[in-house]
Amino acid sequence: MRRSGVLMAVSSLPGKYGIGCFSAEAYRFIDDLSDAGQSIWQILPLGPTSYGDSPYQSFSTFAGNPYFIDPDTLVARKWLTKKECASYDWGSDPQKTDYEKIYRSRFRLLKKAYRRSGIASDRGFQRFVKDNSFWLPDYALFMALKDAHKGKSWALWEDPLRFREKEALEAARKKYAVSIEFYEFLQYEFSLEWKELKKYANKKGIEIAGDIPIYVAFDSSDTWADPGLFEFDEKLKPIAVAGCPPDAFSADGQLWGNPLYDWKVHKKNGYSWWMKRLESSFDMYDIVRIDHFRGFEEYYRIPYPAENAVHGKWVRGPGYDIFAMMKKKLGEKKVIAEDLGLITPSVVRLLKRTGYPGMKVLQFAFDPGQDSVYLPHKYAGNSVVYTGTHDNDTTLSWYKSVDTKTRRFAAEYLNIPKGTKDRDAVWYFIRSALASVSDTAIIPMQDILALPNSARMNYPSTIGSNWQWRMKEGAFNNPVKKKLLRLTKLYGRYSRGNPGK
Repeated sequence: MRRSGVLMAVSSLPGKYGIGCFSAEAYRFIDDLSDAGQSIWQILPLGPTSYGDSPYQSFSTFAGNPYFIDPDTLVARKWLTKKECASYDWGSDPQKTDYEKIYRSRFRLLKKAYRRSGIASDRGFQRFVKDNSFWLPDYALFMALKDAHKGKSWALWEDPLRFREKEALEAARKKYAVSIEFYEFLQYEFSLEWKELKKYANKKGIEIAGDIPIYVAFDSSDTWADPGLFEFDEKLKPIAVAGCPPDAFSADGQLWGNPLYDWKVHKKNGYSWWMKRLESSFDMYDIVRIDHFRGFEEYYRIPYPAENAVHGKWVRGPGYDIFAMMKKKLGEKKVIAEDLGLITPSVVRLLKRTGYPGMKVLQFAFDPGQDSVYLPHKYAGNSVVYTGTHDNDTTLSWYKSVDTKTRRFAAEYLNIPKGTKDRDAVWYFIRSALASVSDTAIIPMQDILALPNSARMNYPSTIGSNWQWRMKEGAFNNPVKKKLLRLTKLYGRYSRGNPGK
């Protein structure tokens, strides 16, 4: 089935509280997607963000981001007032998230709602805590302890807590019981609001595609609660960490710093933690994009500590074994494999064996000196084409900045008439993606709006100004929706079915 969709983070939605959330604007965006004939909304990971505000560095792989809880919903529950919600400083730029201000304001507001909720006696809350007992108690305690330690990494906590000694944990649960319940309350409210939003999307014929990062953050409840799943020494320090080797773009490579999995341990226990993680993801999303898919075939292992990624080496991963277990335990699921970067024949074989569609990115196609696999005439039907991703320039800025030969080749290949304005040229890229034989085409909202790099989401390996872009209220207007709808129908991607659960 041919289909198409839009890539935009929940945080990028417009709204009055400094960051996109599960608010009325989210429901209107789903309506807009439906009006434009789209059947997929792809988002970035929904986990609580940590240092650097990256959704790929979360305090938990199972938890949801409290920033996405809608204050107006809490007003409707009579736990807050509109006046209280409007009294905080959410930032001055409606097209940019000020994470420092959000951090300082959001939790103060959410604690007010918690204190008034009487949540402890709520049967739905009690059932939620029980149903999520495999991760929620550890996460809530972890967050309560982080607050008690003024945000310090668990690696800097006192040994009894760091090593999870039974008596120390029991004492902490009693001492921080209120804080623990607050974090459980946040997860319950997040879950309620997200499920309602997803249900609405599915009723409108739109599936949610979500991201599962291959790695977890070092400073996370995942590593603290189950250190035996990772390559840690007896002092709970990493033995090696993740990254990418040096290449033409980076002489030192990329030092991500995420702890690596002890795959022998995971294999021995039937990948049980991974099965819970994947099951949770498929409960949250209709389609799961598995980030850094090649890391399951081979992953880059950098000895710890290291200043850069120069002295790492490639090590064999679990390969098809983990996906065989996934299919056995969870059945056939809808997956997108993020197979970008240095792809070896063994990765190609793994992708083919799983049957999952890989990714094609148009911005990677137009090197005039190479016969790129990203050129649309090279695609197979079982693939997902993008004009760009959250890690790329917007297509407008990419097209403006490339060298003359690349620009000339792209213009000739896409049949862009001479004299076409760059903003209009972006739609030739969109047209090519939608016209391609790829079963699925997903276009970043920044490209649909033909925005410059001020709207770019992320510059990999940098910290400070990423993940901030928000769509201007009313930008996805009727003329834009009609233009997208026309091309969606023209290239056979329009469907009024209901693909949701």
